[in-house]
Amino acid sequence: MTRLLTALLLASLSSAFAADRPNILVVLLDDLGYSDLGCYGGEMDTPNIDALAEGGVRLESFYNSARCCPSRASLMTGLYPPQTGIASFTTREPHPTRGPAYLGRLNDRCVTLGETLGKAGYSCYYVGKWHLHNETGPTQRGFEEFFGYAFDHSHDQWDADYYVRMPEGRKKEIDRPQGEFYATDVFSEYALEFIKQGQQRDQPWFVFLGHSSPHFPVQAPPESADKYFDTYLRGWDVLREERYARMQRIGLVDGKRWTLTERSLVPVDRDDIANGFPGQPNPAWASIEEPRRKDLARRMALFAAMVEHVDQGLGKIMDHLRESGDFDNTLIMLLSDNGACYEWGPYGFDERSRQGVTILHTGDALRKMGGPGTYHSYGSGWANLGNTPFRLYKHFTHEGGTATPFIAHWPQGIRNAGNWVRERGHIIDVMPTLRAAADAEYPLDFAGREVLPEEGVNLLPVFNGESLSERPLYFEHQEARGLIRGDWKAVWGKRMPQEIDWELYNLKDDRSETTNLAERYPDRIKSMAEDWERYAERTGVAWEE
Repeated sequence: MTRLLTALLLASLSSAFAADRPNILVVLLDDLGYSDLGCYGGEMDTPNIDALAEGGVRLESFYNSARCCPSRASLMTGLYPPQTGIASFTTREPHPTRGPAYLGRLNDRCVTLGETLGKAGYSCYYVGKWHLHNETGPTQRGFEEFFGYAFDHSHDQWDADYYVRMPEGRKKEIDRPQGEFYATDVFSEYALEFIKQGQQRDQPWFVFLGHSSPHFPVQAPPESADKYFDTYLRGWDVLREERYARMQRIGLVDGKRWTLTERSLVPVDRDDIANGFPGQPNPAWASIEEPRRKDLARRMALFAAMVEHVDQGLGKIMDHLRESGDFDNTLIMLLSDNGACYEWGPYGFDERSRQGVTILHTGDALRKMGGPGTYHSYGSGWANLGNTPFRLYKHFTHEGGTATPFIAHWPQGIRNAGNWVRERGHIIDVMPTLRAAADAEYPLDFAGREVLPEEGVNLLPVFNGESLSERPLYFEHQEARGLIRGDWKAVWGKRMPQEIDWELYNLKDDRSETTNLAERYPDRIKSMAEDWERYAERTGVAWEE
């Protein structure tokens, strides 16, 4: 009898404790540009995401780590990518000389959100793209249940057999056959399935929905892309102007600090890969022949359809949370892992080899784009639209590569709903923010291994109108470098036609990085470059000799 009363008391306390802490849903999109969402000025149909923004907060200045797996490593651990072992990219063959920062998978010096929140009593689930190496997969690093894929950066959305349920031996709760399977939709369905499983327990739940959309290959049901085709036939020049105007109307940008930049350069690469434009600006839309414009419009329509499918799936999840009474006490975060992706030139590429192969689709072939077995990217011209008003793209540490849309929604925890947040956040801040919401401690040792101290800060006070203390933010990806300190940003480019050196911008006056002040302030740029070198030494960044 005493044991029964004790068990009932503990269950009661556990249930009460769980009710005080939010459930958590993180939605990560892949290669989504800064202004693609409707609530950031885009023309895509994203009503459910827009509703989260209206009922929560949007950050004007939230930063990522310039590319998918480094950003995911930072988000998952609260550390900079080199500290996690993924300084550059995941790999099955670690670099032989560049040190532990280039291990190519999560190392033993970091702890994941699954491990941290799981230890604090959360049920932890992961859906979608992991991309932090299959040898350090989600169920090995704190997540109890998983559906998706663990190693590759992308895969055919229609290939039902590729996506797996883990731990090994688990039966798929959702088992769509070939012909009825579309990964973006199934990922959302699995997130909803795992939420329902979590709701059966007397503890809060954490679901990470890591979409591969809208990363290439751009694929979507043809009818979903049809609605966008005429819109994108109007071209990237007109649509960039319209996005910039909408961004001003919704209060995100002003015409003084934010400049609509000229068409961005196509990075220097082999002429065939860059579609004949290496080191040149993306072409004016009017200069492109009509058959190519139709091909390009279809590519972008597929990209937009992928984003809309993410939104539709999220809408179903939101409806269930409302119906089940969990909506108000669920912290939902939505963001992208890097800026829009230029790979590789203004016409995009086709085929898995990506060796400069760009096919011109015409006539009936247009509507077959994006179907099973296809492989297309949308190219640097559309990526430039996605990053409006900035220049450059994913891979780069300029604003076009590292500025991310970020939405947080939590009715019971965010009082500042509906407002733009002007404080500066970084993807390393996700871990400490979720920990604070979950009342979870950050361990200095975990499973017998020493863990590095987290680098990020808790953003919950920022969501409710408070200010952050000044701190530096660091960036690096495959020789591109950056540092933000106060109002100033020092940045080092790559794949440029001109000689590359440190650039300096005042983000308070020039968020779009249009006026390089390095020659005017040599002492400042020297000091910031030295600061970045100290960061590189501290975290193990190394260059190929």
